[in-house]
Amino acid sequence: MTEGYLALRNTAGQIDLSSRGHIRVTGEDRSRLLHAMTTNHIQSLVPGAGCYAFFLNAVGRVLADANVLCFDDYFLLDTEPETRMFIMEHLEKYIIADDVTLEDVTESLHATGIEGPDAEAVLRKERLPVPEVPLAHAASGPFLVVRASGTGAPGFRIFGPAESLPRFPEIVAASVDDVRTVRLEHFYPRYGEDITTANLPQETGIMEALHFNKGCYLGQEIVERVRSRGHVNRMLAGILADGTEVFERGAKISFEGSEVGEITSSAYSPALNATPAIGYVRINAAKPGTRLSVGQRGAQAVAIKSSRS
Repeated sequence: MTEGYLALRNTAGQIDLSSRGHIRVTGEDRSRLLHAMTTNHIQSLVPGAGCYAFFLNAVGRVLADANVLCFDDYFLLDTEPETRMFIMEHLEKYIIADDVTLEDVTESLHATGIEGPDAEAVLRKERLPVPEVPLAHAASGPFLVVRASGTGAPGFRIFGPAESLPRFPEIVAASVDDVRTVRLEHFYPRYGEDITTANLPQETGIMEALHFNKGCYLGQEIVERVRSRGHVNRMLAGILADGTEVFERGAKISFEGSEVGEITSSAYSPALNATPAIGYVRINAAKPGTRLSVGQRGAQAVAIKSSRS
């Protein structure tokens, strides 16, 4: 067990978030555009608030996700590293006569994360603001504190110029592998691994990304059709498997002798001495506690963690 892994699980660890994308959206029509291009209710946001949202295509598949943070005169999109350029290009295609300007501020706006059971105590010790609800944010001098998590543990992100970000010399740095392991121990899905363009929003189970009374947006017809039908055929589920060998992506999941799904990501958990994973499973096998198998190994379904903080 590494020090970073233990810190994320038991106290608090620091996470390098410099690879994440940051897009600033300004202009009089910024709220209208983002409202029409995402699954959540952007127009109801007030400065200091935020929401998690999907970007969909016309047939309702998830193209990307983002944390959308609202300020007095702009929005900030906090994105996965892999989707930053795509989101810029995707939005630019739909700016026609709109007063909207997109600015990629990834190089000038850096971020660090503090996550783990003691994350809030770390911020309070440093006399930093502690936003109370997911994706709420507050300024503190030249930087911004946001309640957000990348592992599923309690977490905060601190944004600002690289030279002004606060230092936490007593907090252990967590590696990419540490973060991924703890994320999977929390059964916390990530876009690019567990959510892709093959998926419908309701299949992810992250219902806080969806608002069903916001009016039209790209992909809304399919989302509404799924809702009116009442269910999807498969759901994202946590899988806790016996043994320690990590599964290949696409490893088949079985229930009562029949194949019902496949693994999207997995890791060995030193604390559990088992293999936590995430995968898509047919509805009849997705209920938490259902006994499953992955190859020759026993497993059980576990609820994913859908909250973004």
